[in-house]
Amino acid sequence: MAKTTRATQTLGKLGITYTTHSYDYDPDAESIGLQAAEALGEPASRVLKTLMAELDGKPVCVVLPSDHEVSMKKLAAALGGKSATMMKPADAERLTGYHVGGISPFGQKKRVPTAIELAALAEPYVFINGGQRGLQIRLDPKDAAQALNAVAASVTA
Repeated sequence: MAKTTRATQTLGKLGITYTTHSYDYDPDAESIGLQAAEALGEPASRVLKTLMAELDGKPVCVVLPSDHEVSMKKLAAALGGKSATMMKPADAERLTGYHVGGISPFGQKKRVPTAIELAALAEPYVFINGGQRGLQIRLDPKDAAQALNAVAASVTA
């Protein structure tokens, strides 16, 4: 497995400190984020999932703990829109350049407005997908928010 992806290259260019961690990706897992947390031996609150959504018809990204669900109403409010819906997987892959299960908020083909769950910023470190199935990036959540120019908000249901 390559440990250099567009996500790691982006963080490197920004001078952000991170480490990469590989795990055995299970494509049949009920929850990819929870499976990653278990494989890494980390609490689900520290392993963040990346979801792609549409806000008033325009693409957005949301990063939140893998054991939570996103509130579309809160996401819309956080990013200044009226309504949000989940993006279809094929559209998310086309927009980000990553495969579902390996979508990272870093190094996407097109930069989009991003929200990060406020509670994640209280963690000493978090894991976020590294742009490849089975690859996670460990970094300071504040560095992640800065790299993404993300809005920190309560976006969980």
